[in-house]
Amino acid sequence: MVDYYGSPVPITQVANLQISDARTIVIQPWERNMVNPIERVIINANLGITPQNDGECIRLSVPPLTEERRKELVKKAKHVGEESKVGVRNARHKALEHIKKAVKDGLPEDTGKRKEAELQTLVNKYVEQTDSVVNTKEKEIMTV
Repeated sequence: MVDYYGSPVPITQVANLQISDARTIVIQPWERNMVNPIERVIINANLGITPQNDGECIRLSVPPLTEERRKELVKKAKHVGEESKVGVRNARHKALEHIKKAVKDGLPEDTGKRKEAELQTLVNKYVEQTDSVVNTKEKEIMTV
């Protein structure tokens, strides 16, 4: 967020963002007087990237990932994967409650058991899929 005439707004609303190559981001403000506030915001954000200001636009050179940063990204990916699995398990819990309620309301018990088994199969499938995606992303991040 950058201060634009007293109001905080996203950078995308006061400037064009372009990717000039794989490691360079170019921010070109629509008003020339916004170059310094945008530069200040980027510095204060402590992103580990130093902006280069040429008076009309700002260039951000993204450094290659260090091994330490790669490990941080892997840890973050695993955390997101765990959150995803928790969400799947919460959905299973709610679905099990609905099945048990339906059994109480007259659904045959064997049908309820079959639905619970189908539900567990689905949960296992999506947990495995989440693990697969996280493992693939880990390999991708750690590849230099």
